[in-house]
Amino acid sequence: MLRPLLFLDVDGPLLPFGAPEGHPTYSASKGSTSDANPLLARLDPDLGPRLAALPCELVWATSWMADANECIAPRLGLPDLPVVTWPEPSEEDERDQDAGLHWKTRGLLRWAAGRAFCWVDDEIAAADRAWVSRHYRGRSLLHLVDPRRGLIETDFSILSDWLRAEP
Repeated sequence: MLRPLLFLDVDGPLLPFGAPEGHPTYSASKGSTSDANPLLARLDPDLGPRLAALPCELVWATSWMADANECIAPRLGLPDLPVVTWPEPSEEDERDQDAGLHWKTRGLLRWAAGRAFCWVDDEIAAADRAWVSRHYRGRSLLHLVDPRRGLIETDFSILSDWLRAEP
């Protein structure tokens, strides 16, 4: 049986947006390739082992796309991960956006192709949950992360419990 997927956003969940004075910064990991984004200092290297320990297949689901493997994965001690590629915006996407659906939602369901999945993002809304509930037969968890704090212990507990639960 295939392990569940965990679709992982970067901005917000891994790179929190909280006030600089209220959020810790971390020294750059050895071998990092880019310091162009000032938020990279907010990436907690301890998140890598915690993510890797979850019983799932990690997949980047971010506008960083392949840059996540270049800039984020090495800082977390993660291998290169699969990357969801996003199609060019369409009229359907425009209608979805007008209805409150996130631009990632349809693409993630196509990528999951019936597999159980978690989606970790800071922009998930009720419209996304309702749409997934109506259009996806597989098991799913859409987990909203507070972008001011990023992934914290509570988030890992929720993800771990869901991933370990019987289908």
